[in-house]
Amino acid sequence: MHYVQAKGILSANNGMNLYRGCQHGCIYCDSRSLCYNMPHAFEDIEVKENGPALLEKALKGKRKRCMIGTGSMSDPYMPLEEELGYTRQALELACRYGFGFTLITKSARVLRDIDLLKTINDSTKCVVQMTLTTYDQALCRKLEPNVSTTAERFQALEVLRDAGIPTVVWLCPILPWINDTEENLRGILDYCVRAGVKGVINFGMGLTLREGNREYFYRQLDRHFPGLKERYIRTYGNAYELESPNSPRLTGIFHRVCEEEGIMHDNNAIFEYLNRFEDKQEQLSLF
Repeated sequence: MHYVQAKGILSANNGMNLYRGCQHGCIYCDSRSLCYNMPHAFEDIEVKENGPALLEKALKGKRKRCMIGTGSMSDPYMPLEEELGYTRQALELACRYGFGFTLITKSARVLRDIDLLKTINDSTKCVVQMTLTTYDQALCRKLEPNVSTTAERFQALEVLRDAGIPTVVWLCPILPWINDTEENLRGILDYCVRAGVKGVINFGMGLTLREGNREYFYRQLDRHFPGLKERYIRTYGNAYELESPNSPRLTGIFHRVCEEEGIMHDNNAIFEYLNRFEDKQEQLSLF
């Protein structure tokens, strides 16, 4: 871990990353890609020491309230967050200044902050986005070694549901010849139905590989699935998009189950929902 002084914190779309790098060790992580120009080892977490102060300044200066997002490049609830609490500070600022909030995580640690999540959602909108990729718990430990198991994440989704906090699941990536099975897909979708998630985001049954994350991914295949790397290379070469051979069938099942269960499954519609700020207090005043 090391600290830096950041020049800014919010992107043009009001997203932020208080940390760079991640401790979760997911074997497929795109954030390892060299195109992101991370000047340090991925596991040497960069902490934006002045991040909370920059966020407060940015929120004070906004003419209109909006949704604030985090988690696209670095999980806001990696183990380091327990020590530093930067994500909690960001939620406290959103509460103080009346902004909505959405975050992406793979960790049940999000429940530590359920008080703030609920407070935000009571006045505006707070959405927790949870990634679920692998129904089998032993396989999950290989693919995502340092995160909450899928079962633990499902239990967190249930707690969030009971607290009235809307949730969205990211169903990706789906790795060819590893978790691209109907059993895996139906297991995850069953969790989504039981947890009452609002939507499921899926960018296709496959994964993407770029320089940087490809090399790491292949090293992990050699470690956990001997011989599979060679099959990937024969089939996909250096392609960016690696579509599962089972993609057409799995995609059909995905959309059919979501439609039957009343779960949003159009990515554009889900992102529109995530980005839409709602002022519940103002809405109540109209009545």
